Amino acid sequence: MNKAIRPHRAGLAFGGVFSLFHLGWAALIAAGLAQPAIDFILWLHMIKPFLIVEPFDLARAVGLVIVTGLIGYVLGGVFALLWNRLHG
Repeated sequence: MNKAIRPHRAGLAFGGVFSLFHLGWAALIAAGLAQPAIDFILWLHMIKPFLIVEPFDLARAVGLVIVTGLIGYVLGGVFALLWNRLHG
């Protein structure tokens, strides 16, 4: 009944989710909404806001999306390999 998880597909799924999340964050920065969002999130956690969001930089945003996508891909692949090993 247990089917193996393909590491490549899991990597693509994790990498895609990580990339989309950070693409959304970059969009918030570009729209000027990131600072109020982070201030609100910290306030909800009863933490005095202490982070300052810098102005949008396209090159850094692209780098953020690529790096987090690669990290997600590796984590997804490792997850699939561990899952298959434990449930084989």
